[in-house]
Amino acid sequence: MYDKDKLSQIEESVEKWEEGTLKKTMDRFPERRDSFITTSSEEVERLYTPASIPDFDYARDLGLPGEFPFTRGVHPTMHRGKLWTMRMFAGFGTAEETNARFKYLLGEGQTGLSIAFDLPTLMGYDADAPEALGEFGKCGVGISSLRDMEILLDGLPLDKVSTSMTINSPASIIWAMYIVAAEKTGVNRAQLRGTLQNDILKEYIAQKEYIFPPEPSMRLVTDTIEFGTNELPMWNTISISGYHIREAGSTAAQELAFTLADGFEYVRWALERGLDIDDFAPRLSLFFNSHNDFFEEIAKFRAARRIWAREMKETFGAKNPRSWLMRFHTQTAGASLTAQQPEINVVRVALQALAGVLGGTQSLHTNSLDEALALPSAEAVTIALRTQQIIAEESGVTNTIDPLGGSFFVEAETNRIEAEAYDYFRRIEDLGGMLPAIEKGFFQSEISDAAYRYQREIDENKRRIIGVNAYNDEKEVKVPILKMDPEGYEKQKARLDEIRKTRDNEKVTKSLERLKNACEGTENTMPFILDSVREYATLGEIVNVMKDVFGEYEEPTWI
Repeated sequence: MYDKDKLSQIEESVEKWEEGTLKKTMDRFPERRDSFITTSSEEVERLYTPASIPDFDYARDLGLPGEFPFTRGVHPTMHRGKLWTMRMFAGFGTAEETNARFKYLLGEGQTGLSIAFDLPTLMGYDADAPEALGEFGKCGVGISSLRDMEILLDGLPLDKVSTSMTINSPASIIWAMYIVAAEKTGVNRAQLRGTLQNDILKEYIAQKEYIFPPEPSMRLVTDTIEFGTNELPMWNTISISGYHIREAGSTAAQELAFTLADGFEYVRWALERGLDIDDFAPRLSLFFNSHNDFFEEIAKFRAARRIWAREMKETFGAKNPRSWLMRFHTQTAGASLTAQQPEINVVRVALQALAGVLGGTQSLHTNSLDEALALPSAEAVTIALRTQQIIAEESGVTNTIDPLGGSFFVEAETNRIEAEAYDYFRRIEDLGGMLPAIEKGFFQSEISDAAYRYQREIDENKRRIIGVNAYNDEKEVKVPILKMDPEGYEKQKARLDEIRKTRDNEKVTKSLERLKNACEGTENTMPFILDSVREYATLGEIVNVMKDVFGEYEEPTWI
């Protein structure tokens, strides 16, 4: 795109500027510090010009919105045509409490549901299991059986809103509960729209909420892809998630590379199952973190779209342009929020959300100001939702598509992150692929090194966090804290007792036996999970059947 002679002239003019205009100013007013770095500790140059992107090709690298390689967005009109889905993540305590929160959010203008589950549910335990003691409802809603799911979804317009569920190891079971609960209200499964996180690989890499070993876990994920492709045409069966990788301390490039590498591995398993890529790939979605460094995050999202499109088309041979689209959800960075001066978290979240919007996200969750202290109150979550609405309705950033496209800095950052991602792909391949790299601790080591470097920069005051090591004060925090139903746990235990007494236990036993046989064989497990759920087999009972067949995963110890 750029003439070589013109680039040489620009480079010469920059050198003269540095020796003349810049030097005179620097002699009188030196820059504020020796180095300027991104959140990922990458050096940021003083000035970016066309010489920073000498090989830039408009058609190859940028293109037009809605066209390959989708750097500028997956839809031709982007947010001029349709705003992103405002999908506030919520869940706490009992199903009744979370149901009330969802109805409140929908009434306040939220346009999609997003369910957070508590730790026992994420780990496949019933609320009354000994291992679950003290954890019910603390970080999400507790779901132990179909009855809980029925209460959670009561009165919600499941045929009109899409629902995201952040669940991984027991994802197929919780999904089955959602499907059955919807069908019992008269909503056909083919009408259901939503997203199942279902990203087990990132659990081994970052979040550590795994149950079964990697291979049977990947089999369960592939079962859901196959079942969803055939039965739920509007459902995204995986939300390939970089969010938790970033929360664990990764850099932006690591988040991007490890997330896309996970996604490509799911594609390989589905292809090995015999599925056609153009049948399932359009229903794969991704989920990214939006952290503090405004331009780095925007560049990350743009690079992600470009890599995904290229790999789906050129490496995996997808023919349908919808298979090339990387649709993604964004959540602002929980790890960036501070317990100190929590009110200023509103500013952090606004900037992170704006980066997500300018990066072309399809849906967005904005964290609440009090989340470093507790689950968000209704007041705090309303401010978080209003933040999105102000960006959408008042800021003007939705008036044009990809307004930062063509910025020398943004395009250079996009190229840098893309190049780092491909370097990681090569390193993963050299280790034998995703599962061997997990077993060797590669991802864990890379993330822990990045997290350690970031914390050292804070400790040494090379990185300033407002309210923590800069402009801090000793004022008492006065933020209202959400209070859950103190009787919630007892109510949940009583409901479980009632279910076990009133259900047809002979049918439960037979359905679990059929599920066990399916797990021991090669059949798709989803129909058998659905049958068990319909009979009100509990989450823990179904998971225990799978444990008997698949075993449990213990992470190796690395030196």
